[in-house]
Amino acid sequence: MFNTVIFPVIYGLVIFLAGMKVMESALGSWAGPLLSDFLRKATSSPLKGMLFSTGVTAILQSSTAVTVLTMGLVNAGLLTYERTLGIILGSNIGTCLTTELIGLQIGQIALPMLGISGAVWAIAVIAEEYKPFFIRTSSHLMKPIQLTALATAGFALVMLGIRVMQMIGPALENTSMFGWFIAQATHNVWWGIAAGAVLTALMHSSAAVISLAIALSAAGTLPVGIGIAIVLGANVGTCVTAVIAAIGSTKSGQFVAWTHVVLNVGGALLFMPFIPQLQWMSALLSADSGAQIAHAQTLFNVICSVAALPLCYLPVWTKPTRATRIPPP
Repeated sequence: MFNTVIFPVIYGLVIFLAGMKVMESALGSWAGPLLSDFLRKATSSPLKGMLFSTGVTAILQSSTAVTVLTMGLVNAGLLTYERTLGIILGSNIGTCLTTELIGLQIGQIALPMLGISGAVWAIAVIAEEYKPFFIRTSSHLMKPIQLTALATAGFALVMLGIRVMQMIGPALENTSMFGWFIAQATHNVWWGIAAGAVLTALMHSSAAVISLAIALSAAGTLPVGIGIAIVLGANVGTCVTAVIAAIGSTKSGQFVAWTHVVLNVGGALLFMPFIPQLQWMSALLSADSGAQIAHAQTLFNVICSVAALPLCYLPVWTKPTRATRIPPP
């Protein structure tokens, strides 16, 4: 049991989370310093904020990072809380890029990708250090190349972690506990949602939990419907980090965190009766079971965000507060 299930899961998750941190750190170092200014300039309307936040979150690969940064800007009085509504909606959409890429099942090229990106990074580091004659005129490009290579290496580690976790499929099918869970979740969808929420809250990574569901479903171990329930739960569990960050925040900062909670929890509750329909829509996009779970995650977040967008234009959000006025230029 330990060698065939527990160890591969822990080992695969360590590789996965390490890859996520490398990718997030590299992309954050590249785009992070400009993010604060961009957020203030691109949030003049909820729609603009949602579109901009979608792109930024897709680049940084962390909706939590974008949400926590937004809370910091609100606490500092650099953003009014009504401007954060579009950012929150977009962050949920942008984070789907990782799971969509994982759903493509491109883990077979993880090791070559890791090797090539590592070599490119090493060459860029050496070139920046010694500045050979033929690249002196373009030495300013070395830092972006290094960060891009690190981000690619991080993504390769994510893919490699998924491959490792997929190894547990056959052994997991033979365990009585997993069979019991599948039987319970088949009769009561709350089991799948609770599993996704608890695991995500513990690991602080919805991408890791959803990726594990994709891996198990691709291996034929986890039914797609239960995988989609885990996706809904993971979107609830990912709110824990924002709630923790809200402790000690201003009222407007707490508003940002609880808006995130209301959107994700409300969306999960609304979609829970329609998991079969969500599975049907996902099946129209792909016949692969793992990809269907990834598509369900994207459909869930896009539909919830687009449905909530008109509410962001209600006059109630435009009431200014002393702690959150944008300072004059």
